[in-house]
Amino acid sequence: MNEEKALLGVLDEVKAVHRNLAESGYSVVRVPLVPPLEQLREKLENLEADLVFNLFEGFDGRPETEAVAADLLADLGLPYTGCPGSALALALDKVRAKALLETAAIATPEYQLLSPQTLSTFHLGFPCIVKPCGEDASHGLSENSVVGDAISLEKQVAWVTELFGGKALVEEFADGREFNATILGVRELMVLPISEITYSLPPGMPRILTFAAKWEPQSIYFRGTKAICPAEIGAEMRERIVETALSVFGLLGCSGYARVDFRLDSGGRLKVIEINPNPDISPGTGAARQAVAAGMTYQQFIEKLVQLALERG
Repeated sequence: MNEEKALLGVLDEVKAVHRNLAESGYSVVRVPLVPPLEQLREKLENLEADLVFNLFEGFDGRPETEAVAADLLADLGLPYTGCPGSALALALDKVRAKALLETAAIATPEYQLLSPQTLSTFHLGFPCIVKPCGEDASHGLSENSVVGDAISLEKQVAWVTELFGGKALVEEFADGREFNATILGVRELMVLPISEITYSLPPGMPRILTFAAKWEPQSIYFRGTKAICPAEIGAEMRERIVETALSVFGLLGCSGYARVDFRLDSGGRLKVIEINPNPDISPGTGAARQAVAAGMTYQQFIEKLVQLALERG
């Protein structure tokens, strides 16, 4: 059921992009990609296109295949929108991405990779947030994801490892203000106006962007989560966010467009919590909202992504 809700969101994104490309005068054909993976190359090889607007997010239950499609497009010499496969794969592997941030001295919450068998090695400070280590679209995030004691930690790690396989990413929870910034560009980069995610939730519900907040309109989380763009922040904070977002974009090898998510910790320190190459660009979502705040229409935003893909060639 969760996969189906996220899939419907992708289809809405496809419809919006298709419509706006057609209104811009492009001849557009939708190309659905379906398993098995072995037939993916053949499908892409047979495309007769000047450019591929890449909205593929991986096969159902196999998010790692998102990067495979981008790599194939590059191998075939087809210009495509968005980030290269290397950036998509790296961002999806949250532990590798966090380790890379640390080597570059970019602040990110302290973390451990845990399973039920390794819980005895836990050494972080509560509260913590427990996430799948290789998913996107907020899969696996709910009001139970933030834990404040050993019993809750054990239960949530067991749930995440059973449902998503492998191990769980456990981070010290940064409970301050939450921001995100979208970067556009290939050689010359620009950061769109910053958004803040605000929460109006009942007491006891953790302020996090859960799966329900994104995909379940009738949920308390969806109704209690709001984006403000441009964020109401001072010049110093804006500069810190912009500089860090640009650093992360370059560090992961992003190109075209990507979004970087931040939170402040209890001491007011800015921490990178997620990197999202090729984020959702449906009308009204974060990247599109920020583009509008920058003075673009949605159609101009989509056109800009095409231009960036052609610039990269």
